[in-house]
Amino acid sequence: MLGQVLVTGGASGLGAAVVHAVHEQGGRPLVLDKAAPSSPEVADFESVDLSDTRAAERAVRAIAERNGGLRAVVTAAGTDACGRLDEVPGADWDRVVMVNLLGTAAVVRAALPMLGGGRVVTIASTLGLRAVSDATAYCASKFGVVGFTRALAAETAGRIGVTLVIPGGMRTHFFDDRAEQYRPPDDSKLNPPERVADAIVFALRQPEGCEVRELVVAHAEEGSWP
Repeated sequence: MLGQVLVTGGASGLGAAVVHAVHEQGGRPLVLDKAAPSSPEVADFESVDLSDTRAAERAVRAIAERNGGLRAVVTAAGTDACGRLDEVPGADWDRVVMVNLLGTAAVVRAALPMLGGGRVVTIASTLGLRAVSDATAYCASKFGVVGFTRALAAETAGRIGVTLVIPGGMRTHFFDDRAEQYRPPDDSKLNPPERVADAIVFALRQPEGCEVRELVVAHAEEGSWP
């Protein structure tokens, strides 16, 4: 049994797909998000802006206390601000790093005391391994998630399971608000988020002592990998 699984960004995109996959496997998905999830599969929800790291920590503690603790955490929340470094407003650039990296760290930090024997799955990106132009904020944040997760795995070895998931592009609404030049073409080879969610649940279901340390999940013909 998966038990209580806290999913950040669980109202949409990959997070919503993880909620569904966890529910299908008999777990209880708990969601942190700015927007309220519409899925009846969500067992509980706490509204929070993950760029406010202290608020994120409080939200983790509140939802865990209401639900008798946590068994796992999946940090699926993410945002982006495309453009040249000197063209993206500073506040927008900062927010990407705050949500994607600092928000991830804050959620995991608050959850750690409740996760004895449990698991953490963080979500990076193929752009956490490969840098491209006009994506300095996103690359910085996702490269940071890679380093954070590898260090966390070393720090908590034998106490909790830690898996880094590195997805390629997914067919979600993540790209909807971008300028046309930053959207994938309609014929792009992108995975549906459900396939990445299945990989995440695979990691969550590993027996104690067996670690899936890193997973790259991308469409066979997608250009961001390798």
